[in-house]
Amino acid sequence: MTDTPLITSPEHSVEGFVREFLRELNFTQGTVLERASTNDTYLALARTVRHYLMARWMETTTAHYRRQPKAVAYLSAEFLLGRQLDNALLAADLEEIAAEAMASLGLDLDELRQAEVEPGLGNGGLGRLAACFIDSLATMSVPAIGYGIRYEYGIFRQTFVDGRQVEEPDHWLDNGSPWEFAHPEHEVTVSFGGHTEKYTEGEGDDAVERSRWVPGWQVLGVPYNYMVPGYRNGRVNTLRLWSARATHAFDLKIFNYGDYAEAVRAQTFAENISKVLYPEDSTPQGKELRLQQQYFFVACSLRDFIDQLLPEGFDLHRLHERICFQLNDTHPVIAVPELMRILVDEQGFAWEEAWEVTRRCFAYTCHTLLPEALEVWPVELLGRLLPRHLEIIYRINDEFLDEVRATYGDDELLVRRMSIIAEHPFRAVRMAHLATVAGTRVNGVAELHSQLLRDKVLADFARLWPEKFTNVTNGVTPRRFVRLANPGLSALVTEAIGDGWVTDLDRLRELEPFADDPEFRRRFRDVKAANKQRLVELLERRDGIEIPTDTMLDVMVKRLHEYKRQTLKILHVISLYDRIVSGELDVAEVVPRTVVFGAKAAPGYVMAKEIIALINHVGAVVNSHPVASQVLRVAFPANYDVTVAETLIPAADLSEQISLAGKEASGTGNMKFALNGALTIGTDDGANVEIRQLVGDDNFFLFGLTEPEAAAIAETGYRPSAYYEENPVLRRALDLVARGEFSGGDRSVFEPVVSNLLGEDRFMVLADFQAYLDAQDRVEAAYRDPEAWSRSAVLNVARSGFFSSDRSMRDYLDRIWHAEPLAD
Repeated sequence: MTDTPLITSPEHSVEGFVREFLRELNFTQGTVLERASTNDTYLALARTVRHYLMARWMETTTAHYRRQPKAVAYLSAEFLLGRQLDNALLAADLEEIAAEAMASLGLDLDELRQAEVEPGLGNGGLGRLAACFIDSLATMSVPAIGYGIRYEYGIFRQTFVDGRQVEEPDHWLDNGSPWEFAHPEHEVTVSFGGHTEKYTEGEGDDAVERSRWVPGWQVLGVPYNYMVPGYRNGRVNTLRLWSARATHAFDLKIFNYGDYAEAVRAQTFAENISKVLYPEDSTPQGKELRLQQQYFFVACSLRDFIDQLLPEGFDLHRLHERICFQLNDTHPVIAVPELMRILVDEQGFAWEEAWEVTRRCFAYTCHTLLPEALEVWPVELLGRLLPRHLEIIYRINDEFLDEVRATYGDDELLVRRMSIIAEHPFRAVRMAHLATVAGTRVNGVAELHSQLLRDKVLADFARLWPEKFTNVTNGVTPRRFVRLANPGLSALVTEAIGDGWVTDLDRLRELEPFADDPEFRRRFRDVKAANKQRLVELLERRDGIEIPTDTMLDVMVKRLHEYKRQTLKILHVISLYDRIVSGELDVAEVVPRTVVFGAKAAPGYVMAKEIIALINHVGAVVNSHPVASQVLRVAFPANYDVTVAETLIPAADLSEQISLAGKEASGTGNMKFALNGALTIGTDDGANVEIRQLVGDDNFFLFGLTEPEAAAIAETGYRPSAYYEENPVLRRALDLVARGEFSGGDRSVFEPVVSNLLGEDRFMVLADFQAYLDAQDRVEAAYRDPEAWSRSAVLNVARSGFFSSDRSMRDYLDRIWHAEPLAD
């Protein structure tokens, strides 16, 4: 590569910004200010801001290529980025300049912010975590690249019809995406189907039998690059997302014969791969599409790294010195046999050489404790779609099981448990086992989660390879989730301890003395009140939801899953409603409370969708009751996303983290709430354990079964109906649902929810119900003392610095990746 001079950033002044903005508006958007639409001005603004980052981006990528340091490739099916404009303004230190520049032109920066459509490229914590991690890597100047899929529609847009979830396409690309750069010249060909065949390479004693994959069909992967700016450090890393298109998108001959649908069939078929995040997989076609997605993006990503980011002639025997591919859950694990295929079939490596390289290039993060969430792929499907990869997996498994037998003898029960290939209920590839066998490290995402991985989920592997297993507790980026989301708190913290906390969150410990300062607590309460007012305005404008500003804001926002126990929260709401309406509680004795839910259910998850409907129907009844609504409200804004989170989390008083102990891997919402001064009511599960240890028992509302207690109850036989029979408050709450109080008298509407709780209750909602109510009584008592509550809230902020994604990245770098920041 020759030394090519790079164009410098535009002038860092209001006048320079205005010139760049008008140039973009005139010459890219093709309009003048007087006739420009809001979208025109937003796009011009976004492109202006990106100009200030692009020179740094080019410098960073050039430095990475020239110096060839060890890098991290973060492979993730989700990147839940949030809006990009504010983050780019912050990273480039342009917030004040942009605001003044827009004001000088008669434009409102806040109004232009609202024009940006958030890309829905994730479903929750997994995707938001990936976005936090790549932000931290850039801020820490670590050479890194994120790889994922550019979903055309992303996660669905959630609406409610009669209280029930309805999924609609998320048209996030309709008005243009100014933050992406398409590079069709770097497209990658990805193969599927077909068959394999044997052939002999060489002659005589040098003859080697090899395998060749003869694909049945192919698609192209087109890369779209996104800038990932570090916080004011001059580094800009890259996120590369892949879009699928057909190798021959249009057949003119067929079109001319009048068969217009057939003429574009190949295009439609190929583009389905990157159409929607997590297509519904309850059908065989849906399962196949999911596997196509996973292989598509890792095949593109490995090919891209080898062909585009390594220097010509690089010795792939040394690939592990240049890269660590981090597998973010099981979705990208098919990358393991893909790298083996590249090295053995395309590069001519001996099997042993290829395996030595491969097993040093991958690390695996497990994000679950639920057996059903550990992906398995039917052998029939994998063999039909990726026949060569199945052959490779079989050989990996054969050699691995030989190692198991050599270590433990002929314990066939152990061999079956550890085999990458499951035999029952159908032959399938266990992707978590494959990742564990191939990975140089396996990590959980909270201390408890990692312990349970070692002791239960992957116990056999941990006994064989104890050195492989480690923990890296998750974290969140303080740039987006404090500095941007909570400007009032950020200003208060900076005034107290300086601004270094934005990149060194451990410095929040310096706030501890301020928890005992009455004036600081008063100002802290003022910030919280202002944040609540912002939320009120957002929900009224966005959803037509009206909530009071002078109540405890009790928030439960997360993916809708039974193990997260939104049912426990709504049963608490129902019991409060029942006790108020019955006169058992005088409204004067009740701490006014607004309960806010936010959650999406997977389209095929029937019970989750029933729970959403129950929450909305309960809310409708509670909010319209003349007495109960004086002190209790329920809000469930549809389509909860990062943008809503950035307003809701800073406003929250109480954070609901109430999963059954031993089921939540980590949680990152719990960290965001604590960092923004909400107190947590929670079980000893996931990262709640570490939050409670750090903030102190006096500043955390603990309740519920421990993981060993829940396991013991499950082992001896859990009978949920016994709790119903013995607890009159619980019985009345469930009876209200059963007799149709929240469904217009129709007893059948929520019968599945009631029957599930009384009959199975897999996640022990009823067992923890009374303990949860008792903890909520402690919450009410604490909230009645605003001085004590705000002291606890300040201490939550001060003691939560550990939960920075910057610290998570340091742990990954030290324990797993062994990469270094790139020095200037």
